[in-house]
Amino acid sequence: MTRVMALLGGVLGALVVAGPAANAETNELRISMGFGIHYLPMYVMQSLKLVEKHAASAGFPDLKVGYRVIDGGNIINDAMLSGALDIASGGVPGFLTLWDKTKGLPQNEVLGIGAVGSGSVWLMTRNPNVKTLADFTDKDRIAVPGIKTSYVAMVLEMAAAQAFGPENYAKLDPLTVGIPHPDALAAMLLGKTEIDSHFCSPPFNYIESDAPGIHRVINSVDVLGKQTVIMAYVTKRFRDANPKLTAAFVAALDEATAYVAGHKSDAARLYNTLATVKTKDADLMRILEDPDTHFTIVPEGAMEYATFMNRIGTMKNAPASWRDLFVPDIADRPGS
Repeated sequence: MTRVMALLGGVLGALVVAGPAANAETNELRISMGFGIHYLPMYVMQSLKLVEKHAASAGFPDLKVGYRVIDGGNIINDAMLSGALDIASGGVPGFLTLWDKTKGLPQNEVLGIGAVGSGSVWLMTRNPNVKTLADFTDKDRIAVPGIKTSYVAMVLEMAAAQAFGPENYAKLDPLTVGIPHPDALAAMLLGKTEIDSHFCSPPFNYIESDAPGIHRVINSVDVLGKQTVIMAYVTKRFRDANPKLTAAFVAALDEATAYVAGHKSDAARLYNTLATVKTKDADLMRILEDPDTHFTIVPEGAMEYATFMNRIGTMKNAPASWRDLFVPDIADRPGS
């Protein structure tokens, strides 16, 4: 854990040194992505240089695009607020937290660009006595990428609200520990740390489910249905100053999701080329063929997250529509 957190801290530090957010004359675009298969379109975009392709068509032939792997909603949001990133990708709750925090602040206000990946996350455990959420005790520790800010942390609260009543949505929060997915995976497989449970995305959940002594407690689809897990977002200031580059990113994301749909095996190969945690091609295909996994730029369920977060008080501002949360470039799409 120490090694990965030090690496992420170094990446964030390097990004901050990079300087302020880009403007209309920029020749560099700084993008973040994270661990796991829900980021697959981002890996495809990087491998095939799709942002560069669409930027060139928009009149930016020399655009340099840099990708950084940053995990955890709080770390990503800090990078955005510091001006270290131009476009971020992460869990929907992390974005909503930042949208709410910056609403009405012209220098920092953020908007979603589009969905990246939809599907399921699983709560896994090594504890044989845990079959349902009610079986967790104070001795258990649940690894999540970011406490209260990560996607899985929010899903855990939504699941707790269903299981124990709305007023008890935070019942399991004291058990959560903020650890990046790769380190949490190692802890689960070794079984020698306090971490005995892990709320995780693919491929980490599949790897754990195949390991002896680890079983699934809940599947997020059973709690929420099929909803957007990962999305991309940008500051309104950057979008207003760079509408063509923003549109180029939207076009690149559209092309990447279409590529995944039509070339799953090739997309899996591209993912493995760049991913920190390598996964067997057969296992990646098993994930991509899972009916719970799909990729679309159209946001799904953003308002459900926002309504929940507003009800429990973690969002002060309630959007009237999903379109209040996203750039006008995708307003004509059938999101939710």
